Amino acid sequence: MRERTYGRPDAVVLGMALTATLYTFDVALSDVDRGVYEQLAIKAARHPSESEEYLVTRLLAYCLEYAEGIAFSKGGISDPDEPAITIKDLTGAWKAWVEIGAPDAARLHKASKASPRVALYTHRDLRTLFLNYEGQRIHRAEQVEVYAIDRELIAALAPRLDRRTALTISVTDGTLFIDVGGASLSGAVTRHALPG
Repeated sequence: MRERTYGRPDAVVLGMALTATLYTFDVALSDVDRGVYEQLAIKAARHPSESEEYLVTRLLAYCLEYAEGIAFSKGGISDPDEPAITIKDLTGAWKAWVEIGAPDAARLHKASKASPRVALYTHRDLRTLFLNYEGQRIHRAEQVEVYAIDRELIAALAPRLDRRTALTISVTDGTLFIDVGGASLSGAVTRHALPG
């Protein structure tokens, strides 16, 4: 079993905070699109201001981006200077900066200047999200990867997450297939370009 640690020897910790609710996810990941097959043990601390939908999006983004050097940020949602997810090489150099939800244009601008690759995974309405970026300056905006996860999938998965949850996640042709608690869910992940 492959484990990513962040300050703890036994699990990946996502944005640990004093008042956070701790979740444990055991994920059997089969990403056919990228050729990634892993057993992941993830401990995720849900910040009090974080919605269930945001937590689900963060978890799915981690799985969809899974690679050597991936980590959740120390501050998670509560740290304005760090992305939700980072991917760095062995020297500590940036490989990818991964945002979740609806970051503002200034944050994407900063990310694009700091990292060679920027990805945004969102559970928000794209039209509303993109309206916020119109006329804003975002460095290398044409290279920012925006992934919209099916909102119905997010809504169906969120109430099925307990403090300890086992999931099987398969990715084939841009579609997520998730087995959790005896339920089978599916939904698309679609890539979009920032307006500009």
